[in-house]
Amino acid sequence: MRALAFVVAIAATVLALAASARAAEPQSDYPTRPVSLIVPYAAGGVADVGMRMLGDKLSSRLGQQFVIENRPGAGGIVAAQTAAAAPADGYTLLMTGNNTAIAAALFKSLPYNVLADFASISTAAFFDLLLVTRTGSPLHSVKAVIATARANPGKLNIGTINPGSTQNLAAELFNNTAEIKAAIVPFRTSPDMAGALLRGDIDVAFEFYAAVHGLLADNKLVALASAGPERTAYLPQVPTVIESGLKDYEVTSWNGLSAPAATPGRIVATLNQVIKDVMPPPDMQARAAEMGMTMRWSTAEDMTARMQADIRKWSAVIEKAGIAKRD
Repeated sequence: MRALAFVVAIAATVLALAASARAAEPQSDYPTRPVSLIVPYAAGGVADVGMRMLGDKLSSRLGQQFVIENRPGAGGIVAAQTAAAAPADGYTLLMTGNNTAIAAALFKSLPYNVLADFASISTAAFFDLLLVTRTGSPLHSVKAVIATARANPGKLNIGTINPGSTQNLAAELFNNTAEIKAAIVPFRTSPDMAGALLRGDIDVAFEFYAAVHGLLADNKLVALASAGPERTAYLPQVPTVIESGLKDYEVTSWNGLSAPAATPGRIVATLNQVIKDVMPPPDMQARAAEMGMTMRWSTAEDMTARMQADIRKWSAVIEKAGIAKRD
């Protein structure tokens, strides 16, 4: 009888623990209410549009609205701090990505740690950076740009937007990788930079396709190279910087979804699987390509590894360029 009582007691304990574990798990019908997706940019930009496209697909598949909440400012810090403080229940998500990695590398301290305070879900969109010049420029290739810069140290001008932006750091990396000393000239906005390029005030510029596609289509600007590992689907005739002879140069801007770190793994896995399911449809890829995006799913582990690698990469670029870290 004692043995039987002991077995019964053990069984009861096991059942109680199992019930407790099930109670702690997220419900299988997640989500049961709208989900907030915080985007660290103003409405209407390419990244915002990409998140809205993905949000619409998630809403259709999961039966609840994924509501875009735009919180621009301070290099994405405001948005990330808001998301980090939210309940870890799957109902607050954050768009993170290359710019999040740059912020981690550029600021002395942040009110959050992107690697410790957030759980990666999946990558979402990738953006090709282009090296462009005005039509008719004698700088007709990457090799010509590098040769001119080497022959005239400090005189060739590379335009970018704001210091610390992906475009700006891409130019710094170009200087470092090509071992040249081109002058990097930052502008407040992309139109300001494009105007300077058309006037001949600067020689070349690093910019995303979405910001210059109209000028490319009108044959006012020409793309010398794309900065990613492969040619873009929408400019297949344009070689990569790597193909152009600078083998160690690659800049890939991207974004994805993250959640507060304590978000249950089951919810993260659900979101990851749904993102994987909705990425392939041709309508979504075609719309993305029009804006210079490629929509691409990843495992959560691969997204985290990419974030870690980008933090290391941009930290090294910032240090070598002597860019002062911000408070």
